[in-house]
Amino acid sequence: MTDGRLVVAMKARELGKGSVVVGDRVALAGDTSGSQGSLARIVRVEPRTSALRRSADDTDPQERIIVANADQLVVVCSLADPEPNLRFIDRCLVAGYDAGLDPLLVLTKADLASSRTVRAFYTPLGLPMLTTRRPLAPRTLATLRTAMTGRISVLIGPSGVGKSTLMNTLVPDAARATGRVNAVTGQGRHTSSSVVALPLGDDGWLIDTPGLRGFGLGHVSAERVVEAFGDLAEGTAGCPAGCDHLSPDCALDEWAREHHAEARLDSLRRLLRSREGAPDLAWREAGGPFGMMVYLEDTGFAASSGPAIQWLRRHLTSAC
Repeated sequence: MTDGRLVVAMKARELGKGSVVVGDRVALAGDTSGSQGSLARIVRVEPRTSALRRSADDTDPQERIIVANADQLVVVCSLADPEPNLRFIDRCLVAGYDAGLDPLLVLTKADLASSRTVRAFYTPLGLPMLTTRRPLAPRTLATLRTAMTGRISVLIGPSGVGKSTLMNTLVPDAARATGRVNAVTGQGRHTSSSVVALPLGDDGWLIDTPGLRGFGLGHVSAERVVEAFGDLAEGTAGCPAGCDHLSPDCALDEWAREHHAEARLDSLRRLLRSREGAPDLAWREAGGPFGMMVYLEDTGFAASSGPAIQWLRRHLTSAC
C-alpha cells in the first residue's frame, strides 16, 4: 500500500531470501502507479520498530520473523473446542514482551466454557483480556474495534481458536478461510496458510497468521524469559546471585507457596528446562476410530523436532 493505493511489487534479488516480511515498510522503484499490469520493485527495507520472532524449538537459536512493525500482540485462546493451552499463551507472551509489543488476550467461545480459570491465571500480570461468545454481540465487537483502532495488531494462536473468524468479523472483506476442530486430536485443522495484513478503518491494521502448534523460544535469552513473568518479579528479589530459578535454593519456591503462584512458577520452569533440550512433555489420551490414541500436548516443540523424538524413543523403548 502506498498513498492509499495497492501496488504490485517484486523483491529485488540483491535483498536476499527472507529479507521482506509482512508489516515491513519498504522503498519502491519502477512503476508505482498501481494500474493494471504494472509492476514495481522493492529495493530497500526500512528499519523495523519491532519484529515478532519464533524459532523451530527451544534449542534452535535460528529465529524466524513472523511480522514486522506491529505494536500489539493479540493472543487468541479458545475456552473449549480446542481446550485452552496456557503453556502456549505463556510462550506467545514471552515472545511479545521480548519484541516490545503490547499484549492483549482474547478468550473466545465463552458460550461453551467459563473464562474464570484462565482469567485468574493471568490477572496477576495485569494483562488486558477480552472475552467473546458466539454469536459476537455488538457491544463486544465495538470493544474489540476500540482495542485495535489506531494499532498494528497481529493475531496469533493455535488452529481452531477463532482467529480468522475474528478477522472476518472485524474486516468483512477479509474472506479468511475458517475450519472445524478435529474430533480425534482436539486440535484445529490448518485453514489459513499465509500471513495477511489488512487495513482496519482509517488508521489501523490487522494481521492474521496461520495457526501454530508450537512456538520455540530459542532466540530469547533465559533472562528475558524470566522478565516476561512479571508477576514473579517480587519473588526473584530473594534469589541468590546468578540463580537459574531451577536449583533447590531458589527463593521462588517459598514465595510461590505463600502467594499461591505455584502454577505460574511451574510454567516458568517448564520454559527454562525446555531451553536445555529437556522437554517436559505431558500426555493426553483421546478415543478415536481405531481405539485409544496418545498425543503430546503442545509444549512449543514440533512433533518432528529432535528433542521430542529423542525423549519419545527413550521412554517408549523402556516401556515396551
